[in-house]
Amino acid sequence: MKKYFLVVLMIGFLSTTTRAQEATQKGAAEVKWMTFEEAVKRSEIEKRKIFIDVYTDWCGWCKVMDKSTFTDPKIAKLLNEKFYPVKFDAEQTADVTFRGTTFKFVPYGNKGSHQLAMALLNNQMSYPNFVFLDEEFRIVPIAEGYTSLPGYRKPEEFHIFVNFVSGDFYKTLAFQDYQKEYKSPYTTPPAGTSGK
Repeated sequence: MKKYFLVVLMIGFLSTTTRAQEATQKGAAEVKWMTFEEAVKRSEIEKRKIFIDVYTDWCGWCKVMDKSTFTDPKIAKLLNEKFYPVKFDAEQTADVTFRGTTFKFVPYGNKGSHQLAMALLNNQMSYPNFVFLDEEFRIVPIAEGYTSLPGYRKPEEFHIFVNFVSGDFYKTLAFQDYQKEYKSPYTTPPAGTSGK
């Protein structure tokens, strides 16, 4: 019986080690997610922008973002180094107190939404959806008329938005103008040419 237990234990260990090695070889990285409350508390001590991934458990594209975009080394590095990255379930039932206001879950239909998610997304409840807060907890406008970034994005599509906010380009440039200057780290231009 002991031999059987040891064999099962070794197979489990080897399988876990192999998966970890495969993830490392593929260049997978990990975003160091925190709660909204943790991010606010950390930002009060050490100023940094906050990135918020507003998601739901039933959102298929949110899961795809988790597996493909948020495991991309360039995206994970930028989010971990320049932001306090937050995962916020738009349907969570726990209260959140922020700046003297208590945000609650509001039931309707089969589910409901959290008041903080509604405030962050300006009641435009679609998922996945992303919000950037500056160091003073103000929502950073992504483009004219957009205070959040809705929808699934591949790493190479998502990087430009994260870079736009992390580099403070939004303070002096409209997003459309920044797009003309942006150099993507996902493409290598042929020798002798300049590429985006």
